[in-house]
Amino acid sequence: MLSQDVYPTRTPKSAAILARQDPIVYDRKSSEPQVTRLNATQRAAYEQDGFLLMPDLFDKNEVEFLFDAMQHMREDFTNAGRKEVIAEPGSGEVRSIFNVHRLNDIFANLVRDPRVLNVAREILGSEVYIHQSRINYKPGFNGKEFYWHSDFETWHSEDGMPAMRALSCSILLTDNSEANGPLMVIPGSHQHYVSCMGETPDENYKKSLKKQEVGVPDEILLRYLADMGGIKSCTGKAGSVIFFDCNTMHGSNSNISPFPRSNVFFVYNSIDNQLQSPINGLVPRPEFVAAREGIQPLSPEPLDVD
Repeated sequence: MLSQDVYPTRTPKSAAILARQDPIVYDRKSSEPQVTRLNATQRAAYEQDGFLLMPDLFDKNEVEFLFDAMQHMREDFTNAGRKEVIAEPGSGEVRSIFNVHRLNDIFANLVRDPRVLNVAREILGSEVYIHQSRINYKPGFNGKEFYWHSDFETWHSEDGMPAMRALSCSILLTDNSEANGPLMVIPGSHQHYVSCMGETPDENYKKSLKKQEVGVPDEILLRYLADMGGIKSCTGKAGSVIFFDCNTMHGSNSNISPFPRSNVFFVYNSIDNQLQSPINGLVPRPEFVAAREGIQPLSPEPLDVD
């Protein structure tokens, strides 16, 4: 169990907002080679806002290749009874598929692509591994929302992630517009940790991956963060990539447009920030949600579309 926890949460007492205790952009040890992918302006923007949108990182041919792989996974996994498949509440359509970097060779290659891997290594100041991977499909007409939350609050409490030394990489495989439920973030919210009320039920992931109801921020505190930072919709063309800090408050609206919003997410965690025991005596979430086994640093390898 984590000792001297500076990020308490899921308590019966009142919710609270606490100052961040960890860096945002980490420096690599002087003995390690420096990995540079971002310019000074991009680094400063990520540090200030808690996210960075990089347009057109993948070209049209690469997007088509990845889109086809994503669609094939959905076809293969629909009605397959796989634990990695999360269905939309109500419609039963595929909402998410987890662990895609271990289930599909194309996405196993994609997590190593230098265009994304080296950004993660640079920001986190170390070698990295995949804590979690997933495809979020958010189908047209009935794709449900993802309510406001900090990923770190969940990863800390339910997975035992010690520090804020992880980030999410969202690769857009369809156009993300204002109409189809794009990622929304609160700039600057990563500087503040929102401690949430409520006890975590056993096997909470079975409900929370469909609709998160535990570990959601207090509305007054959420309003406070939004009043300070505003709300930014991360729209972009397919092939663009959004990087955002593990503690950035984010969510997305439902998709009632005819146009699906499909993105692949990779969570890069520092090799020096591997999971410990969850807080409050919780049983660790399963491997397909939070990786603990066979952890090895990722080495860069360009995406192969042949």
